[in-house]
Amino acid sequence: MPALRRPALAIAAGLSMLFAAGAAQAACEDLAQFPVVDGKITSAAMVEANTAIALPGLPISLPAPAKFCRVAVTLTPTPDSSIMAEVWLPEAAGWNQKFLGAGNGGFGGTVAAPMLDMRKALERGYATAGDDLGHETPFPKIDASWAIGHPEKVKDFAYRADHVTAVFAKALIAAYYGKPPKYSYFRGCSNGGHEAMMEAIRYPDDYDGIIAGAPANSWTHLMTNFLWNERALSETAISRISDAKLSLVQSAVMAKCDARDGVTDGIINDPSTCRFDPRKLLCKAGDGADCLTQAELDALLKIYGGPIDPVTHKPIYPGFPVGGEGLAKNWTQWITAADSSQAQFANQFFGAIVKGDPNWDYRSFDFHKDVVLADATIGPIINSNSDDLRAFAAHGGKLILFQGWDDAAVTAYGTIAYYRSIQKKMGAATTAGFARLFVAPGMMHCGDGPGPNSLDCVAALEQWREQGVAPAQILAAHYSNPLAVLAGLPAGDPTSTRPVCAYPSVAHWTGTGSADQAANYVCQGPGAGRTHH
Repeated sequence: MPALRRPALAIAAGLSMLFAAGAAQAACEDLAQFPVVDGKITSAAMVEANTAIALPGLPISLPAPAKFCRVAVTLTPTPDSSIMAEVWLPEAAGWNQKFLGAGNGGFGGTVAAPMLDMRKALERGYATAGDDLGHETPFPKIDASWAIGHPEKVKDFAYRADHVTAVFAKALIAAYYGKPPKYSYFRGCSNGGHEAMMEAIRYPDDYDGIIAGAPANSWTHLMTNFLWNERALSETAISRISDAKLSLVQSAVMAKCDARDGVTDGIINDPSTCRFDPRKLLCKAGDGADCLTQAELDALLKIYGGPIDPVTHKPIYPGFPVGGEGLAKNWTQWITAADSSQAQFANQFFGAIVKGDPNWDYRSFDFHKDVVLADATIGPIINSNSDDLRAFAAHGGKLILFQGWDDAAVTAYGTIAYYRSIQKKMGAATTAGFARLFVAPGMMHCGDGPGPNSLDCVAALEQWREQGVAPAQILAAHYSNPLAVLAGLPAGDPTSTRPVCAYPSVAHWTGTGSADQAANYVCQGPGAGRTHH
């Protein structure tokens, strides 16, 4: 991809001037003067520890965990590009000699989401960077209107912004400290997971290790799944499932499958093994608080089943597992609300990015023709679902995929299917040598839920890449304050801990000791069932 590499090399060449000066470490303020071809540094200033850092577009400020040099830059790899990025550089004495790139979320539009991971990275001694994916959108608005008439901005969003940010950041790090980072890692969840896989696929040399959480890496089919759910819930005037009915469904699921792992805790270890039949909830006549109408049942079955091509009759994308239907801010936020997050993302994606039509109507969508069109036109640009990761593996890269079973945005079945496709393409043994998948019971989208809301994949990735110890399990924890966990702030003691096992193994309670302590669980193969009687 010569057109993509030119700006990155130009940035590195511009910053190499620092080495000519022979400085062991540059002064933070001097970074503002460093020449950047295809870009411009807009500010460079020291930030004292505990200084409030405002998150762009949010009424939230977070304290700086340590003193650091904060550099802002606008990168312009094409005339229509405007990628706003930040690089945070801890003092040399506190630098762990590593770099961590932080992914964004949704359609991006601000550096607020990356800053959450950047702050946590800084606390661990990392130099770190994040970007807005090449456009400005007020948070939390779900809007892709910036894409209409701007194909280069679509490319920046899809893959280029993170790459040029990584190249710039690593060059700046080498300039500031007088040496490059020993290891470079990337972490992202949701669209950040899509970004993570894009880095592994398109730019396998950018990072030594990558964490891809709930990867929205098959945009064309994931958004089709979102539209499928929107259509299912609006099929008739009475198809939409109320919050109360979602709670009814979840209660029925838990009654059927919660205790199968020996612990009745509102969490199903492996929902794929739960043989729940929602048809048993069908009202015998009319409607009622303790049953589903035929219209509600039809919608639910479509959500569980996933979109089907009406011509080939083949699945387009997997549906959703059972078990998270009635959780707060889960299905009701992502799937069933009249203006759900799924509906907003899908309408913006197909209307603005695929069709270029701000007035596009989702009811006109053809689940055969329009999927084929999206795959052919935007798919090669935006999808990061290639199962050929040979270049990344050859680079020595390590990949950790993580996913919540109760995720109502990116279905766990989609991430599992992607991991299996890598295994099929590259062989199970080869895949295990560089890629592992961890599916957390009770975890919703990128965290929260009754299961673990803290999963330290960074430590596991470091140990794997730097010491050669592949993770068989990752220690996870549930905290009562998930927002503190998200922001990297003190969250107190966890209410429970549990190992999340490398897929397809599942953590099973041994039957002795507290079911809230990870030490009392063992990883076993799928279908092993309970380990006690």
